[in-house]
Amino acid sequence: MAMIRKFGKPDLFLTFTCNPSWSEILNSMEGVQRPEDRPDIIVRVFNMKLKELLEDICKHGIFGTVLAYIYVIEFQKRGLPHAHILLTLDSESKIRTKDDIDKFVSAELPDPCTDLRLFQIVTKCMVHGPCGTININSPCMRDGQCCKSFPKQFKDDTEENVNGYPIYRRRATEPVQIGKYSIYNRWVVPYNPWLLKKFNAHINVEVCASVKSVKYLYKRT
Repeated sequence: MAMIRKFGKPDLFLTFTCNPSWSEILNSMEGVQRPEDRPDIIVRVFNMKLKELLEDICKHGIFGTVLAYIYVIEFQKRGLPHAHILLTLDSESKIRTKDDIDKFVSAELPDPCTDLRLFQIVTKCMVHGPCGTININSPCMRDGQCCKSFPKQFKDDTEENVNGYPIYRRRATEPVQIGKYSIYNRWVVPYNPWLLKKFNAHINVEVCASVKSVKYLYKRT
């Protein structure tokens, strides 16, 4: 908590997950090898990508000037590494308004006619579940409820700080078909379009305004 006392509450919480389909991983496979057969390559490539991500954020300032950051790396049950990252921005870069939030974070399906690449990445990497009544066997289900509170409610406009987090804009647009499911904006995990297109991976970006995220980070170390 020393960082909080010195720099204040964090402003952004990111989760960056390794994509086993990255070309750097697939091109390193030999013969009939699959990514899960080479955890050494997976970790090496992920660390390279994580370093680049942190440079984009901290050195190139895609969210503004970063005063401080912390991160932890974890491994999923299937062996894929992911990093939880907390960012504290300087006073001029603080995310204060609905427009600020919408500038950096989207929780909607992009229009494939205007940005096909982003649409493909979002539908592949940033759709939760689906779960709930349409898929009660989803791993996120606990006692009949999604532990991540999906599906979210439709929302015409972003609402600012609600219990430490905003409620993101999720308009009731037409669904897209993914497999046997019709997916609405209610199922989209919040993301930053620029980061998603650059890294082609699951990158959850959340605006935060409390110390809850710090406790979450250190509870898992």
